[in-house]
Amino acid sequence: MLEASELILNADNSIYHLNLLPEDIADTIIVVGDQNRVAQVSKHFDIIELKKEKREFVTHTGKLNGKRLTVLSTGIGTDNIDIVLNELDALANIDFKTRKIKKQFKQLKIVRVGTSGAVQKDIPVDSYVLSDYALGFDGVLHFYEHEGLCDDEFSKAFVKHTNWSDKKPWPYLVQCDTTLRETLASNRIRYGVTGTNSGFYGPQGRKLRLNLQDDTLNDKMTSFQYKDLKITNLEMESSAIYGLSKLLGHQAVSLNCIIANRVLGEFSENPRKTINGLIKYTLDKLTK
Repeated sequence: MLEASELILNADNSIYHLNLLPEDIADTIIVVGDQNRVAQVSKHFDIIELKKEKREFVTHTGKLNGKRLTVLSTGIGTDNIDIVLNELDALANIDFKTRKIKKQFKQLKIVRVGTSGAVQKDIPVDSYVLSDYALGFDGVLHFYEHEGLCDDEFSKAFVKHTNWSDKKPWPYLVQCDTTLRETLASNRIRYGVTGTNSGFYGPQGRKLRLNLQDDTLNDKMTSFQYKDLKITNLEMESSAIYGLSKLLGHQAVSLNCIIANRVLGEFSENPRKTINGLIKYTLDKLTK
């Protein structure tokens, strides 16, 4: 039985941070960073049956074309993803009354729809990238037992190429779920390796008033290639989504709306329009 300090429930028996009951979530879940983006997704639903929120975690559950969907805001960063993935899994696979893991496992489909910056010249602003792999610079996965999950040879090659500081977390590479990938794939989508950073400024090579430990790191990421894999874009959630989903037995894919090209110094003139396009694309693929 899970102790009260480990599985933390609210007074209404909902999970601590997300403020949700097991029946509140669908088996297919779209996660977005921005809490205001939840309504951008759910406005396309035929019916919204539930709206709940607590802190930055906003949840809408409803139906589109007869399929039940949940859209949930995670906030920014892999630390929040650690909360969201563990609590979603608890909602699906732990009996809150007995505080025991259910005998019958329920697999969730988790699709991230988020914004990102490209680090390759040939990936234009307002395009879409599906993360075949996520390369984590955040360190979250290292707090869990994950032997055999990651591509260690890729990581070694990356560390050597970038002269990676041993004071930073060891980079880890995790593949998306290939079955869910096929559901979301099309010739409108680009594919590659998404780098997941632990911050927006220094960790992504942005320099305002503070000097960087390595101000050539983004250039090294652009030039890095391992076999046929290149780093295509940077964001702040995908590696933990992929790593924790794999460990927990769930399917996960990250779809990225490119609103900036870091190599060219360009930014989307209408990022809301671009993200709306990716939302519609995702919903169409998931419900048809």
